[in-house]
Amino acid sequence: MQSDFSLVQNKGIWFGQFASLSRLGFINACSCRLHGESDLVPGTLNLALHVGDDPAKVLRNRKRFAQAIGVPAERFTTCEQVHGTEVAVVTQKMVGAGATDVATTIQGTDALVTDLQGVPLMLFYADCVPILLADPRTGAYAVVHGGWRGSVGGIVRKTVNVMQREMHVAPQNLRAAIGPCIGGCCYEVDDAVRDQALAYDRFFKPQGGGKYLLDLAALNRQQLLNAGLEFDHISVAGVCTYENVELFCSYRAEHGKTGRMGVCLCHL
Repeated sequence: MQSDFSLVQNKGIWFGQFASLSRLGFINACSCRLHGESDLVPGTLNLALHVGDDPAKVLRNRKRFAQAIGVPAERFTTCEQVHGTEVAVVTQKMVGAGATDVATTIQGTDALVTDLQGVPLMLFYADCVPILLADPRTGAYAVVHGGWRGSVGGIVRKTVNVMQREMHVAPQNLRAAIGPCIGGCCYEVDDAVRDQALAYDRFFKPQGGGKYLLDLAALNRQQLLNAGLEFDHISVAGVCTYENVELFCSYRAEHGKTGRMGVCLCHL
């Protein structure tokens, strides 16, 4: 499993990035929880407007994050993230959706794709799997939110298919990166989840009593391979949010009371 993920700090904000994407001209960042403003968990960099935090503080956090990674905050383009498998192609008129008001976000969608330059696509998460896709030949790129429902439903494969159909991307040219998420060491699920994912049985580790540990990152990595990506073109951060709650938000570890990190991808 290849990883070129590292934590960096700029302008007082910490975030993780993948060197493989940076080298190709794609700004990429998985935010940490440090050094922000929040009423949910004081001092944390919550970037989501939909979790009951003070909107003014969230927008200040977004501005600081944007400045740190080098993108314009007013162009952040977001989606609702309903744990489904819908993929939206971002056009010029959609740029900035949800940047300052959750009501303007792209509805009913869990993955964003574009080939426009200078559009920072951003998703929010706190344990789910963030997946970044970038094609150095066409300049197309995508961000994908992979909770267990979306992952089992094949959202990664569907996103690659959309990139092929709409932007003439060849899967073998795509680079992918899987960011920090709850690991197979800690993500306990029950039979109700496993019964809906029988095709992915090998990613469930039985714990007894109808409980399993599910490796969502590995499941999504396999879907990327099935979609035609090259083995050496997939990077995995290999960082468990649950085990590293001092650096990352974890819905499970914090019993639902936490903000959301952001994952951003942009081609300038």
